[in-house]
Amino acid sequence: MRLTAIFKCIAASVCVASTLAISVTTNQEDVEGFFSKSKSGHTNNWAVLVCTSRFWFNYRHIANTLSMYRTVKRLGIPDSNIIMMLADDVACNSRNIFPATVYNNRGRQLDLYGENVEVDYRGYEVTVENFIRMLTGRVAKETPRSKRLLTDDQSNILVYMTGHGGEEFLKFQDAEEISAYDLGDAFQQMHEKKRYNEILFMIDTCQANTMYSKITSPNIIATGSSKLDESSYSHHDDPDIGVAVIDRFTYYVLEVLEKIDMQSKATVQDLFDTYDTKLLGSTPGYRHDLFNRPLDQALLTDFFGSVQNIELTEPKEQQESMPEDDPVQDETGPSVLEPELRDNSSQPAQRPQPQVRDHTFEIGDPSQSQTWRYAAFIGLSLALGGALVASSSFV
Repeated sequence: MRLTAIFKCIAASVCVASTLAISVTTNQEDVEGFFSKSKSGHTNNWAVLVCTSRFWFNYRHIANTLSMYRTVKRLGIPDSNIIMMLADDVACNSRNIFPATVYNNRGRQLDLYGENVEVDYRGYEVTVENFIRMLTGRVAKETPRSKRLLTDDQSNILVYMTGHGGEEFLKFQDAEEISAYDLGDAFQQMHEKKRYNEILFMIDTCQANTMYSKITSPNIIATGSSKLDESSYSHHDDPDIGVAVIDRFTYYVLEVLEKIDMQSKATVQDLFDTYDTKLLGSTPGYRHDLFNRPLDQALLTDFFGSVQNIELTEPKEQQESMPEDDPVQDETGPSVLEPELRDNSSQPAQRPQPQVRDHTFEIGDPSQSQTWRYAAFIGLSLALGGALVASSSFV
């Protein structure tokens, strides 16, 4: 009977150890999949939201931009990663019978201006020059961080614009214009400077689709509210406010975005499939020939949201270590991780000695044999089993 009990204890211990070993020896690809970048290759999200119109009768353009601002914040993009340009402050306009508020619906159920809105460029700061400088990073040294687009080659950027436009141009405050050539050149500079991973460019204006006709840079999706020679229309007005409060294209885009959250699997293609010329009164369009992924694999949250990802890098000691007899020389200058080596007659140059790597147990490290892990757990289980047998013999 005692021998049978011993075997049962050992068998139970082995089963427990095997289960633990299987759970700990997780496949390396699964571990890296958790910490690595998303399928789009980006690690951070930014939004550039631009209203180019001023004057009270363009109330809807302000509401368009603030509506998009509220949506991207809800989906996870923080204010630090949002650049908002509003050409006018209708919230404080003397004609506004609801002071310090902006609404996008007749029922006035949601105040878009609220208590937590950060406008980075306002009034006469909203110019073509400032817009292009902000995109390309060519801003003055004294420009505060809130006015800088601090992106890199792993940034996904939503660029949303609304206002009055025409064939291959968009007005800024009825004083100047940005052309499709200017926009295409700005995106080209961003590509050359590695300031983005992917861009979704969205524009709501008359003849909007002509504004992305001159874009040639890779990894850009573009969409607009109307084709050549077509106008874009407002959705509805508010009799009390006295003007239209939102445009149709933005309204129906927001109708889709309001149904998703940060974990949504809805794609850019799903959004484009909802475009309806009868509802919009115009012919929306989109362009994806420059994009390197199918639209049904590009999530809406890749641009309108912010799902944080962690990038795995090589251990620092591996980056710093280099064999002493390595004849290859770095022609680009010293690395920021390695001190510069200089010839000095009084003190010979010495290359830093590689650090000895501490051989610790790391989950998912391919250099650690799976067999050793099983052996360790089985040994532990046998020890526990022996302890149980010893305790039972005393009893």
